[in-house]
Amino acid sequence: MPSSATPSQAIITQTLKACGLRITPQRYAVYANLLGRCDHPTAEQILQALNQAAPTSSQATVYSSLQALRDVGLVREVRLDAGICRYDANMELHHHYQCQNCGHIEDVPWAYFVVVQQQPLREGLSLGGYEVIIQGTHCDHCDDYEV
Repeated sequence: MPSSATPSQAIITQTLKACGLRITPQRYAVYANLLGRCDHPTAEQILQALNQAAPTSSQATVYSSLQALRDVGLVREVRLDAGICRYDANMELHHHYQCQNCGHIEDVPWAYFVVVQQQPLREGLSLGGYEVIIQGTHCDHCDDYEV
């Protein structure tokens, strides 16, 4: 779960091993980076953060690491904008708020909404889950955002 306190190296390593992933420096770095964030970054933003001090990761490596982490259920893709895939290491059930003014995204606890009655859909469709995306026009981060 993303927070200001990233889990220790040992915990991250144990988690990757428990999911059957081979531990590579790049995979570890991508997962550790996501665990320390709550801004739902794109792959490009993760790459930029990892290469901030010195270029060590490639775009292909970041994408393959994200795919491996997603495939074992350690991260999920969040698609709030058409054609833009963001990543989230918070695997607890939650919704998302997105400010249409400044682009800020944040998690909204699942309990903020009354449980949606999961009525059967039309024949041929099955319901696997749902997520609410709240779109707002202003947030407390807008004051830091320059148009």
